[in-house]
Amino acid sequence: MRYNFDEIIPRKGTGSLKWDTCPDPDVLPFWVADMDFKTADCIQEALVKRARHGIYGYAAIPDDYYEAVINWFAFRHGWKIEREWILPVSGVIPALSAAIGAYMPCGGKVLVQSPAYNHFFISLEQNGCEAVSAELVRVGNTYRMDFDALEEKASDPDISLMILCNPQNPVGRVWSRDELRRVGEICLRHGVTVVSDEIHCELAAPCYAYVPFATVGEDVARNSIICVSPTKPFNMAGVKIANIVIPDAAVRERIRKVVEQREVAGPGPFGIDALTSAYSEGGAEWLDELNVYISDNYEYMREYIEQYLPAFPIMKLEGTYLVWMDCSSLEMTSVVLEETLKSEARIWLNAGTMYGPGGEGYMRWNIACPRAVLEEGLRRFREFVEKSGGR
Repeated sequence: MRYNFDEIIPRKGTGSLKWDTCPDPDVLPFWVADMDFKTADCIQEALVKRARHGIYGYAAIPDDYYEAVINWFAFRHGWKIEREWILPVSGVIPALSAAIGAYMPCGGKVLVQSPAYNHFFISLEQNGCEAVSAELVRVGNTYRMDFDALEEKASDPDISLMILCNPQNPVGRVWSRDELRRVGEICLRHGVTVVSDEIHCELAAPCYAYVPFATVGEDVARNSIICVSPTKPFNMAGVKIANIVIPDAAVRERIRKVVEQREVAGPGPFGIDALTSAYSEGGAEWLDELNVYISDNYEYMREYIEQYLPAFPIMKLEGTYLVWMDCSSLEMTSVVLEETLKSEARIWLNAGTMYGPGGEGYMRWNIACPRAVLEEGLRRFREFVEKSGGR
């Protein structure tokens, strides 16, 4: 590999949410979804060049920004995006909030599939909406969609919006074309527009391929609002940049009005340059190596758990770098376990309950870190379990 993902880069004292939030400096963080790897060289070089210019005023979005987005998704994912479909914004969460506001201005019910990214629930609550869940179903060490439940929930006349997570956080699924098509057909039948959070779209294990929701049919595309960003896969969440891709002109205008009304920030010069560099040949090379490393980290974790912690199965990781672990054998609520692990094992995981119905008894691990850090975290977890009398 050209890139050294084993390098341990100190992050304490840098204002890192992940590393500087916990008062105990000895706690290893495996919680919030950012990585402990330096981003691609081409992105670093672009940001340094911009910083050296010395003037950081308001930014106009250049042609090469749109070309970078269009070319990346065409050649890497087989998705032909038209320039007018792209609405640049500062982040995926503001994009989700704007979509909710456009379709549910007075609150109401919104369909989700839980366990799901916790900010779906936060954004819904802040917009005065109620999350209605068609829960995912665990089958062995993976999850599937419950299409019967999805059909039933979508048939509620009070539901006109669904939030989809593709690939899925926290259970690690990369949804297939057939699964996504069935979601699209159900929502079309019942007049439900789909907002698809695809921020993890570049993070797929070597044997899996991300399918953009908008590519499963023109009818589905016209009924969809797609949120994408390079920030998760290229580890630059602090550089605010995202795009809302909306194929249908009427839907696009509806979202644009809410973005303007809510004064959702557009991208600044650093975000523009970072995205343009990420969606390049150099970015693709770094990303391909990253996905192999994350896959190897997962295989190490899976083998370790099979040998030492069989009572704590993890779900198959098809996409993202977030591993979903069943900790129900400890007979402790996820929230209590999160705090107990911080104080006794000195590791910080996310409690499954924050991801909604179906999350109790689970914990989420972020394994986007050097192997040595993951090894130490697993050792601490194993030691905690053995002291607790569990296996």
